[in-house]
Amino acid sequence: MHSTSSTIVLVLAVFGASAVEMVEALTIVVAAGVSRGWRSALEGAAAAAVVLGVLVVVVGVPLVRYIPLDALRVVVGALLLVLGLSWLRKAILRSSGHKDLHDEDKIYAETVAELSETGAESGTPGQGRVHPGRDGVAFVVAFKGVFLEGTEVVLIVISLGAAQHRLGLAALAAAAALVVVAAVGLLVSRQLSEVPENTIKTAVGIMLTSFGLFWVGEGAGVNWPGSDLAIPVLIGFFIVVTLAYTAFMRTKLPAPSPEGSAAA
Repeated sequence: MHSTSSTIVLVLAVFGASAVEMVEALTIVVAAGVSRGWRSALEGAAAAAVVLGVLVVVVGVPLVRYIPLDALRVVVGALLLVLGLSWLRKAILRSSGHKDLHDEDKIYAETVAELSETGAESGTPGQGRVHPGRDGVAFVVAFKGVFLEGTEVVLIVISLGAAQHRLGLAALAAAAALVVVAAVGLLVSRQLSEVPENTIKTAVGIMLTSFGLFWVGEGAGVNWPGSDLAIPVLIGFFIVVTLAYTAFMRTKLPAPSPEGSAAA
């Protein structure tokens, strides 16, 4: 029997992770559509979404049906720990000033410039923009962007869904994120640069790490106090650790040079 807390955390983790990755994919698709033509860009994005959906069914369903639950949770928990700690590491570096924040505006501008140059080099009129018919470059760029960003979503959907035998619920959460991001993308007609991506990545990283540790322990035979209620406790613990380590890393920032201070 699955507790309400674990279900809520699963849905939030999948939705948050999917939304972040899909915002990044949307930036690439919109850039391809603006620069080369919307028809091919949307076809490439749709083709990638179909391939990713097939991967969820082909890989996820056998995991749920044929792999022993304890073994599955150890493997899945280890995978989630790797993903979660990777997200947390980047989020801490960005929050503490050791790494630049993810800039969707910059990615959008660079992608548009690159695609426009490609069109100019191939003799395409209108600064690389193609209105009628199909454009292979737009299709490939959109497909690659959606597929690469979506691969991590697939891993999270399969991992969280299979380990709790809730693959359908995890897939629905990812689909909901896709609908929300696509709808907002249609409204703004460009990249979602205002989304607090680093905050979302921090939250999702904490949830993935908490789930990963919980399932590795459970698969290895650890009896967590309160069973699934241990998950919110782990989340609280990793929130404190993340905040503390971010504050510690801020103290390690290099001091500004005297020349830079004088110039400022």
